[in-house]
Amino acid sequence: MNKAVGFFAVALFAVFVGISIFLIPGYGSYPNPNVPNYYLNNALVDTGSANVVNSIVWDYRGYDTMGEETVLIVATIGVVLLVGRRVS
Repeated sequence: MNKAVGFFAVALFAVFVGISIFLIPGYGSYPNPNVPNYYLNNALVDTGSANVVNSIVWDYRGYDTMGEETVLIVATIGVVLLVGRRVS
């Protein structure tokens, strides 16, 4: 029974990845081509930061960055707990 569930999960994942490959937009094809220009032209005024990359990561996408950092911290804690276990 476990092999059938594992096979189904792998097959479902493969179908999902295959469909996603065909649905992903091409490189450089933004839904709104003015978005990069908006960031470049207004980052200093909107955020007060001269570093455009820093202003995008921390000001425009702050919640997304906070979520990514939370995932990294939880993963690090998990690895430390697994590696720190003693095998008896």
